[in-house]
Amino acid sequence: MTVFIASLFLPKTVHFTLPGTPPRGAASEKAHPSKQKPVLERAPSLFQPQTSITPPHTPTEETKVGPFANKDGLRVQIPPTEPITQRAGAPADRSSPTWGARPDQPMSRANSPPPASLVQAGLQQKAKELGRQGITQPSTLARSESQDRVFASANWKVVSADQGNGGLRNAAEAAFREGKLDDYTWIGTLGMPTDALQGTQQLQDIEDNLATEHDMLPVFCSDKDFDGHYSHFCKQILWPVFHYQIPDNPKSKAYEDHSWKYYVNVNQAFADKIVKDWKRGDVIWVHDYHLLLVPGMVRKKLPEAKIGFFLHVAFPSSEIFRCVAMRKELLEGILGANLVGFQIHEYTRHFLQTCSRLLGAEATPDGLQLEDRFVNVVNLPIGIDPVSLDQHREEAEVMKWIEIMRERYAGKKLIVARDKLDHVRGVRQKLLSYELFLNKNPEWRGNIVLIQVALSTSEKSELDATVSDIVTRVNSSWANLAYQPVVYLKQDIDYAQYLALLSIADALMITSQREGMNLTSHEYLFCQDGKILGEKKHGSLILSEFTGTASLFGGNELSVNPWDYRACADAIKTALEMGDEEKEKRWTKLYEAVNHHTGSHWFNELNTRLHLVYEEQTRQDQTSVPRLSLATLSQQYKKSSRRLFILDFEGTLVSWGPVNQIIPVSPQRTLDVLNDLLLDERNTVYVMSGRRPEELDRLFRRVPNLGLIAENGCFLKDCGSTKWTEVADRQQINSWKESVKSIMEYYLDRTPGTEIEERRCSLIFHYKSAEDYETAQRQATDCASHINDACEEQRVHAIPLDGCVLVEPIDWTKSTASQKIFADLRSGMAPNAAHESPVDFLMVIGDGREDEKVFKWANSLGEEGTVKEVVTVSLGTRNTEATATLTQGVSGVLMVLQKLAQLS
Repeated sequence: MTVFIASLFLPKTVHFTLPGTPPRGAASEKAHPSKQKPVLERAPSLFQPQTSITPPHTPTEETKVGPFANKDGLRVQIPPTEPITQRAGAPADRSSPTWGARPDQPMSRANSPPPASLVQAGLQQKAKELGRQGITQPSTLARSESQDRVFASANWKVVSADQGNGGLRNAAEAAFREGKLDDYTWIGTLGMPTDALQGTQQLQDIEDNLATEHDMLPVFCSDKDFDGHYSHFCKQILWPVFHYQIPDNPKSKAYEDHSWKYYVNVNQAFADKIVKDWKRGDVIWVHDYHLLLVPGMVRKKLPEAKIGFFLHVAFPSSEIFRCVAMRKELLEGILGANLVGFQIHEYTRHFLQTCSRLLGAEATPDGLQLEDRFVNVVNLPIGIDPVSLDQHREEAEVMKWIEIMRERYAGKKLIVARDKLDHVRGVRQKLLSYELFLNKNPEWRGNIVLIQVALSTSEKSELDATVSDIVTRVNSSWANLAYQPVVYLKQDIDYAQYLALLSIADALMITSQREGMNLTSHEYLFCQDGKILGEKKHGSLILSEFTGTASLFGGNELSVNPWDYRACADAIKTALEMGDEEKEKRWTKLYEAVNHHTGSHWFNELNTRLHLVYEEQTRQDQTSVPRLSLATLSQQYKKSSRRLFILDFEGTLVSWGPVNQIIPVSPQRTLDVLNDLLLDERNTVYVMSGRRPEELDRLFRRVPNLGLIAENGCFLKDCGSTKWTEVADRQQINSWKESVKSIMEYYLDRTPGTEIEERRCSLIFHYKSAEDYETAQRQATDCASHINDACEEQRVHAIPLDGCVLVEPIDWTKSTASQKIFADLRSGMAPNAAHESPVDFLMVIGDGREDEKVFKWANSLGEEGTVKEVVTVSLGTRNTEATATLTQGVSGVLMVLQKLAQLS
């Protein structure tokens, strides 16, 4: 069995050594083995060995940009030399280098409108107009296609990629190392343009090398497809939406219109690669928002595949997600999986509500009931790999940087931060809070330093200039020849510096406006155990309440609202002045949480849950459930002497429609069969229905000794009794009815042709006769979503059904009524010498959603041995908990019951 891990970027990529240029990194595997390796340029660092404290020069727009520079005008950082088999360490939260802008990889040939920035497009248009007027503008150097031809014959080497999901990569490696994952294969792109290599032997050699030596299957997309998918649809549409930023500007609309087809193309390329290499028994895991359509695409080609999907970022509320034009296609793509995973419960709840609202699917605590199958939904937070992290921080390079920083910042408190420079990460809010802190607390000026590492994004923005202005203002206000309050580096640092920074820090400050799971905080807490420093640091964690991580730490962090600058400033003061005992107490609890939610645990738990839900879903699939065997049933019936029948009414004993329809003539054949069955004193029969008690009395007045369950379990009438027992709490029912009815009336006024039916214990919003059915259907799903959101604490739920929305209590169902019946029988019919159990034969027949809970309860009695013979039969066509199916419908049920009655 192979576990396929599909992620947009592979953990490995390829670097080329171009002719006539010194090779970067280690010599290519095609280079001569005796060739001497060149001395590498040192990666950018926070600190220089010299004693000068003058801040480094910040590149400006006028800085000359080289032909192989990235879009920020900064030198591209080349990873350090490493053997092919070595897996280099890297922070769990990785940077995202500009795609197609590396000097040792081909340049992108994508040229699809709109450009990466519509603002830039406007500037280019203006430049053309000036050119017609004779005013020329200096142009930056750029690589041409002819320059990229050299890549087809250049030496190359497989190296660890510096982009992609670092947390996922670390988790998979940890699970493999600990024996929780045997055979796994990555599926993803190389993270570089490949059009320049198409049709060459070079590309085939790279593919073969990755497959045979690294267990990685590369997906090759055209540069145009990948650029439209990643730079446009993912970054300009999905990323903002998943982080609660509605794409409402003209640029976003342009991206959405033109780039959706590229998003589909890349997802289809991934699906095709998976389908091509899949074998029966293999497990498919699809990761993150780049590949939302892949599960559905694979499901169409491989209906029996075992597919899991995990979203690493946040999932927004339905009000946000419904703003995406392709919302249904994205949701249906995700629901191609057997198991859908999210970081925390909040995101799971949002997803269930969104699917219920936009797709009309029935949401349950375990997942979503679709037309033909069930999709399980879970939340399980990802973590770090403590073992690997512990090994890396013991390296000599880390110790060297710790000593440098100790000397540089002796006597000062350090607050550290490492974030992408985008609107979601809250870098601006953090710097403004820090500025406010210095203004309010003059005693800390000169004694505290904020080190902010900002990972550059691929697109220049106003935020870039704003952050630089704030840094300049703070430093100009409080800096002197010996002190700089903010050290701001707009480029990532190497791993050794990163670990040293986390080890020596007095506090880590994270002010994300929205983030799925911040693993930097996990790595920071692990590095604060004092193992490397020789002293207990137990630094404080200042953490935004809008990160998924905040829900794991139980309030032991200093939780802040990034928009509340005053509270953030106060949190900095609290972190710096907190006593050692309090710091150790908080850190200990945080450290325990980090060590429990590790990457290995996450990966293993996801795999285990996928196996369990797949087996359960396969067992419940209509095609897997056997037909009811009348011969076997007859044998079970004959051997028993205390029998209990629980039979659904509508759709099972009669073929009538919804419960709001007027009852037609009495179903004489059904009544005759029930009377025949009750002639045997060993039989106890209950009929369950959603109808009112008085309706059932009128229907079954000619069937004495018949037990009845009315309004789906809220009312119960025992066999031989003439009185109904109200099982539900009348006071609670009345309390929620008032609030639910007001919500229904709101939608009733806006949807002509709809009506509200009030029963004793439920409310039904009928829209089958609405003037505009499609509009009414949308209003009904909104109504159900509104009720589920507003009335969750009142223990009721709204369920979208065919032509109506049913609102009923959660605590009283057909299942709870059945359990009460069984409990009463046990107390009234104690075991004796002749009978070991009050019931030795239990048969449940039903066709609807509400009958599934009764099936599950009945099956559990059989598994526990409480009832010797248990038979559960479903008439429906969807997946079921029942152990048998009956395809002949109502006539088949009556025929089976008639046969059993004749055996008595």
